[in-house]
Amino acid sequence: MPSAGLAPRRIVQLSAPSAMFALFAAQLVGALLPNLPVFIAASAAGLAFDTYLQHKQPGMLSLLAKVRFDVTVRQLLRDMLIVVGLLHIDGVDPLSGQAPLTVALLCVYLLHFACQGVAVLVRRTRTLPIVTRNIDASALRLTTSPPRILARRASHRLLLFSVPATAGLLITAATKAAYWGGIGLGVSLALMLLGTLHLGTWLLPKKRAKSEQKVMEWLDKWLADYQPTVAMYFSGGTTSAYQANMWLSTLSRLEKPLIVLRERFMVQKIDATDVPVICFPKVATMFSLENSTLKMMLHPANSGKTSQVLRIPTIKHAFINHGESDKLSSCNPYAKAYDEVWVAGPAARERYALAEVGVEDKDIVEVGRPQLAPIRPYAGPPTGTYTTVLYAPTWEGWDGNPGNTSVVLAGESIVRQLLADDGVCLLYKPHPMTGSVDPRAGAANERIMAMIREANTKRSGARPGPEAAAELARRTAELDKLTSTAFRASADEMERMLLQGAPQGDRDAAIAKATAAWETAYWSSFPEWEHQIITDARPAIFACFNQADLLISDVSSVVSDWLSSEKPYAVANTSGMTEAAFRAGFPTVRAATILTPEADGVPSLLESVRAPEKDRFTEARTELKEHLLGPSDPPSLVRFDEAARALCAKADDRRARMASRLAAEIPSPRGAADAEDFAPDANGAEDSVNDTEDSVNA
Repeated sequence: MPSAGLAPRRIVQLSAPSAMFALFAAQLVGALLPNLPVFIAASAAGLAFDTYLQHKQPGMLSLLAKVRFDVTVRQLLRDMLIVVGLLHIDGVDPLSGQAPLTVALLCVYLLHFACQGVAVLVRRTRTLPIVTRNIDASALRLTTSPPRILARRASHRLLLFSVPATAGLLITAATKAAYWGGIGLGVSLALMLLGTLHLGTWLLPKKRAKSEQKVMEWLDKWLADYQPTVAMYFSGGTTSAYQANMWLSTLSRLEKPLIVLRERFMVQKIDATDVPVICFPKVATMFSLENSTLKMMLHPANSGKTSQVLRIPTIKHAFINHGESDKLSSCNPYAKAYDEVWVAGPAARERYALAEVGVEDKDIVEVGRPQLAPIRPYAGPPTGTYTTVLYAPTWEGWDGNPGNTSVVLAGESIVRQLLADDGVCLLYKPHPMTGSVDPRAGAANERIMAMIREANTKRSGARPGPEAAAELARRTAELDKLTSTAFRASADEMERMLLQGAPQGDRDAAIAKATAAWETAYWSSFPEWEHQIITDARPAIFACFNQADLLISDVSSVVSDWLSSEKPYAVANTSGMTEAAFRAGFPTVRAATILTPEADGVPSLLESVRAPEKDRFTEARTELKEHLLGPSDPPSLVRFDEAARALCAKADDRRARMASRLAAEIPSPRGAADAEDFAPDANGAEDSVNDTEDSVNA
């Protein structure tokens, strides 16, 4: 039946608007009869209920807002019904009582709209053309933000400031004394007026930031002083920041690094780092980089806005990707737009050659995977009571290919087989986007976690003492202090810029040390027999690598990264291909144990981990590691740095050629003036960009 399929959450969402309409109906009936108790109770309850929903359940009001029955309309209707009630209640003089009260009520709304107008102006003046982090931007006259209820929460402001007016009018209805309504309306008028005047002080010169032109002039000066060499460019959605964050430690080791972003929200999505961050929301402002010392940009991901920065001819561009696997996304045709494509090892070079997507072999540079330095190498079979197995499946992807993730077809079988072995301690770390496209993946993920929780209830043993939990809490607080900035609830973008100025000391080194201490405390806080479900950002995947003796995963970059340890691993084949075809089609699985959807090979896999003489892939993993990640000597960090220096040198050579060519074309001062007339300056470039930005985005 239809009612059986109605989710409880939907019922709750519908009950709130229904209750609100019921209160309006009761208020109307009480005003027209008139029935004083019903009228007063419905009026007061309506305002209280609306205020509660605004603060505690704002999502429930979205349906009303979509049909234009927003908070202003609701409060106006509520107040008009109160006026109607006063007209029907005997004892309040229409001329000396009701008319002045109605006029005063209208003045409250006029001041509300005036305050909203000032709020819009304040927000505009506090929205700078750029956003920065780890840069001292105090010269821009940055100030703290105004109270949120005045500047950003018009609905909360209207309801809160209307409480005295509504209370006064209802007391007037009960006592027939008009002065109570006058007092309440006077208080509301005072709140609205004082709030508007206070908010307006942020428009005065002392609290107002510099103009867009002055901000860009300041940025040009900062770039000239800092003299950046290498930048990482990133643009993406709210869940894609991990693609950039994985490169932060590598980027911080380069000379004069910089992070360039395009979305304002992304500034706070980037993990803690000392590297300066600049966000250019508009493409026109981004062209300040063209006249800077910036020589090259690293791109961990493709996006629609990448084409905009590729138009800067003074900068060389290298695509570094956010992970390598045998998936088609690892050899995207868009890669040919970059000057160079940096890959881990020979396997990626072969992948591009076979894909025939237009990336020439001469533009591919093998740099290894510098992020893998924290992964510890294989140290032999497990020596303790338990074999730690990391099951880290990837997500379902956008194309609906059943072979993308093992969660749907094989996940429960794999976990069931692992839990059946009393000597296994399971670490389950699903991809954070699992279930975002295919609901079946999300449902299977929930069932897997339920299986693990149930298995833990059937195990017992000694647990760490309370001192372990206390140590974890202490280390967590220490790490949180280093990796996050505390903001007031009302802090806006400008205030965050003010608080996130130039970092003090070597924060990157302090974070690395604190992270290592946190990981030790984290693993020590659990008994060795307890299975773990890891869905938070901490511990990171590499920390799980170091804890595990065996990896079970899918065709993904997780496998390539794991191979740096040379530990045993298995890959689930849910593609429908034969094992031979699966191994031939995906080079990263050539040294893996292949699991079918039934996962019947798990017991023998565990046996080979515990008895290395039965492991037939030991040599194959060593060979595949070099094929995927390149040689261990020189280290990847060294090769990455050398590649950066080489590409910077190419940028220098191009600039020298352009300068020489320009000098040859300007034989005289008169010629120089003519050339200057035709050379696109910064403003000209910005005008051109503005003219073409829409077509680029399209």
